[in-house]
Amino acid sequence: MPMQVPDEVFTRSPWHELPPALAVVLRPRMDAIATHMVDVIRDEVPAYRRPLDSALGRDLAGSVRRAIGQFVELTEEPHSRQEHHVRHFRTLGRLEFLNGRTTDALQAAFRVGARVGARLYAETARSASLPLEVVMPLHEAVLTHINVLSNESVKGYAAAQALAEGGLQRSRRTLAACLLDQQRAARPDVVESLARQAQWPLPDAVACLLVRQGAGGGRPAGLGQERGADVLALTHGADLVLIVPDPESDGTVQRLRTAVRGRTAALGPTVPPRDAWVSLHCARLMLAGHAVTAAAAADGTAGGAFVRAGDGLAEAHLRHGIHIGRLLGDRTLGVLRGLPPGRAARLAETLDALLMSWSRTAPEVARALDIHPQTARKRLRRLEELFGDRLSDPAFRFEALLALRTRALTAPRA
Repeated sequence: MPMQVPDEVFTRSPWHELPPALAVVLRPRMDAIATHMVDVIRDEVPAYRRPLDSALGRDLAGSVRRAIGQFVELTEEPHSRQEHHVRHFRTLGRLEFLNGRTTDALQAAFRVGARVGARLYAETARSASLPLEVVMPLHEAVLTHINVLSNESVKGYAAAQALAEGGLQRSRRTLAACLLDQQRAARPDVVESLARQAQWPLPDAVACLLVRQGAGGGRPAGLGQERGADVLALTHGADLVLIVPDPESDGTVQRLRTAVRGRTAALGPTVPPRDAWVSLHCARLMLAGHAVTAAAAADGTAGGAFVRAGDGLAEAHLRHGIHIGRLLGDRTLGVLRGLPPGRAARLAETLDALLMSWSRTAPEVARALDIHPQTARKRLRRLEELFGDRLSDPAFRFEALLALRTRALTAPRA
């Protein structure tokens, strides 16, 4: 598609005030002016001190000649359209970006060119005995001309930069998707190749931050920017997933907590990059059920919660198999179902304290439950009636403890 150039790219008035005779006297001197202008630019702008037969030298000489030719064309015909010249200078800006240079040197070259051009154009006008009144509009035309060329080059540079950054972001999203896929993440060659394309040095450890999307959606402000955009981001279902490198570094967790304040989020455990999907899985499990309610109460964050799955891996593990845990509870704690609910709850509480005790004595259980030792003894005797020798069986004790923990996770909270 041809580039659309507004009719008023250039201010017409300076060229309207220049006599066509100026173009007539400038044309024979274009090569000499261009040669002198290139020499001064190469002398004053270090970035352009390359051999004239190099790619950079040829681009510089060609652009200077084109700029002078365009100025002469506008002097001859102020209403002439200049699309081909505009395209050239936008391409020049794009090449500056692709060659790893900033726009600083290019802008400096434009300033030097404008100064040299204004002087040499004025000298040419005087030598041709053109009226002195030509000098003022001539200088205005030079400044207008160089300002437009400079702006077009910056536009080309910015467009190339945006295109490259868009490609980089796509590469980073592809890398994030790979790290969150169990099978692909297990292939070091694939991960390393994608990391190179994404310009993302593989860290020793990562953690996944799972953010529940609010009504506004999008990345929370500040995420990724605070560490040089090292955080990989990917929309995963209805959630935002951020892969955070080296999460245990100083202040990282607090910065993440601040960035998601007011939202519900879970930070998975720290793992090697190949296990990023495990970190996400743990974070997702920790946001399930009632975990968020408890975290919000502890965190004091209005309208949201911040959960650290690494602090509750056992709970995450239980939530992964919560349905099996319910079946296990039916099998190991089934004898409690025939009791009145209040008594069953007290005995379950006592059984949990007994299983967690060291010496399994009534005083220790009493201290754990903050009840009288005699009350603890009565409950322990009742447990012995219900469970018998199984209380001494390590397998039963393990299963019963799992069942009680699962029951605590699924029980209605006040």
